[in-house]
Amino acid sequence: MEARIVEFVEVLRQNGVRTSLSETQDAVNAAVALGLEDRDQFRATLKATLCKRDADVDLFDRAFELFFTGAFKTLENIEKSLMQRINEEGLLQGDDLKMILYMLNQVAGGLSPLTQAALTGDRARMAQIFRAASLQLDYGRVQNALQAGFFSRRLLSGAGSDGMRSDLKTIEDEMKARGVSAQGVEVVSRHLGDALRSVEEAARAEVNRQISARIKKGHGAFSERQLATLSRKEIEVASRAVRALAEKLKARLVRRAKSKRKGVLNPKRTLRKNLVSGGVPMVPQFRKRTAQRPDVIILCDVSDSVRNTSRMMLLFMHTLQSLFNRVRTFIFVSELGEVTQHFKTATVEDAIDIAVSGEVISVSSNSNYGHALSTFARGYLGSVTRRTTVLIIGDGRNNYNDPSVWALKDMKRKAKRVVWIATEPKQNWGFGDSEMANYARACTQV
Repeated sequence: MEARIVEFVEVLRQNGVRTSLSETQDAVNAAVALGLEDRDQFRATLKATLCKRDADVDLFDRAFELFFTGAFKTLENIEKSLMQRINEEGLLQGDDLKMILYMLNQVAGGLSPLTQAALTGDRARMAQIFRAASLQLDYGRVQNALQAGFFSRRLLSGAGSDGMRSDLKTIEDEMKARGVSAQGVEVVSRHLGDALRSVEEAARAEVNRQISARIKKGHGAFSERQLATLSRKEIEVASRAVRALAEKLKARLVRRAKSKRKGVLNPKRTLRKNLVSGGVPMVPQFRKRTAQRPDVIILCDVSDSVRNTSRMMLLFMHTLQSLFNRVRTFIFVSELGEVTQHFKTATVEDAIDIAVSGEVISVSSNSNYGHALSTFARGYLGSVTRRTTVLIIGDGRNNYNDPSVWALKDMKRKAKRVVWIATEPKQNWGFGDSEMANYARACTQV
């Protein structure tokens, strides 16, 4: 609910309601104190903490009704399990019904979470899956209702609709292989198709609800705006903050370990130093260990799911180029592309626009971390040495593709360190298509 309140505040901002960070924190604290059981009380809590002007009250009420309708209500057609619907129709009896029930129990463990929820009629679980998938989408980019189809496809993909289609085909093949009659296969297939269509309708309803909540498009936050639209003061503030972050990272990467011994023993200097005393006591001399500036390789996700933070992270990458001697910069969604030269020669505004415009890679495809990481491991691993710090920026949401954790382990084996900057809080790791829990185990630090 904390994430929902933060997102609701962003909707209010997009519609012209001025809400500060401290007021958002007040809203969260008040909701914790008063609870979520009473809807009217919850609405009053948010209104008291987020509305400062009478003119905002009507806008708040409309936005609240649209935004907190809830994904649960979009799943009204999914009320019963598959077997309940088949039993009510009475079309299957005897051995067919027993065989289908036994087969579903056998294959249930290998089905995707979305398929399991659809087969059992678990609306609460499906609402949770849709909510996790919805977190990947940046509804702040919605400009008109014509984009509903695009966002519906993205939401379905994030929830695992491709896996559900594959599961339905697997169930049909399994029924045929176990000797279920043609009528039994037809009845089950029809109900499975109905379940899939209900899921698709629910996705469209959820997207339409989210779009409707954006009653009036505002100017948006800094992270959603083109740098060209920012004032000089805003750019200077952002640049100072990013440079401070980059300097802090640089200081950590080049910091020498605090130790009394500075390198290996130097025999010649030791002998010369101890000639005066005859070697009693013997004072060893060591070669001075010079701090080496590390090479840095950056891989940054620029997909829709991290669009809110990608511009800030690209500004961070551009700043790192000026602080280190050797930096190679890559961007990815599914494909992987190098933008090192652009970030070296172009202005920060032009470099960022090139990275997110689709000139280097396709930014309209679905995220596939596994493909991007394996592409780097196969094509660029030779550039990773014991002086290299590999820096990966992204949320780790992989759309249920092969995560290719082996590629990350190969990088860690060759590099000095692999550091991942995760753009989602740790409590979201492992939900939906997030692979961050697996990736974190293969990194030096997250």
